[in-house]
Amino acid sequence: MPRNVRSYSTSDLSRKSGDIIAEALRHPVTITQRNKPRLVLLNIDDYERLMRQSDACSVGTLETMPRELFDEFEPAVDAYARTDEAGR
Repeated sequence: MPRNVRSYSTSDLSRKSGDIIAEALRHPVTITQRNKPRLVLLNIDDYERLMRQSDACSVGTLETMPRELFDEFEPAVDAYARTDEAGR
């Protein structure tokens, strides 16, 4: 998505919704309220692409961590806990 996103106020959206929607079909559009960005309008293809990317970046858990990595991770956590307790 382009970094130079065009910006419109909520008042603009009320007055020129058709034009703003047409522009949002081509590239994302920021909607501001009291000069602060509040919303982004984007076409469905861009939205779906972002959702696919966010699904691919799912958060790992200890349960999903490979055993070899967990075996390295566990002693480091234990050592940190011991130094934290000693510092109290």
